[in-house]
Amino acid sequence: MIFEHFALNVPDVRRQAQWWVEHVGFRVVWRKEDAPFTHFLGDESGRVVIELYSNAAALCLPVAETPAAAFHVAVVARDARSERRRLIEAGATFQSEDVFPDGTCLIMLRDPWGISLQLCQRAKPLG
Repeated sequence: MIFEHFALNVPDVRRQAQWWVEHVGFRVVWRKEDAPFTHFLGDESGRVVIELYSNAAALCLPVAETPAAAFHVAVVARDARSERRRLIEAGATFQSEDVFPDGTCLIMLRDPWGISLQLCQRAKPLG
């Protein structure tokens, strides 16, 4: 099997999806114009990676209170520190920065709605 996407019910999908498009570099692969306003977001490789929607009848997980070690979305960043500054200017909040002996830098932020976003600048790319 091949991974298709991860889905998350969020309170304001249209604004949140737009933030991820404008600031993280994802693109809307497909969206539903009426409730639950589903947005499939893809990365620059063209693969769908996350589905966001606003379903009032379903639980929205308390992502803002969930530790990043329990749940986060990770993206490759060529220059994690400059991306951190840019994303903070766009409304993200800083959580942590870890630098490893091999030069890998992992920076954890939260988007304006509380989803943890990890910027991965790895000395040796995964996969």
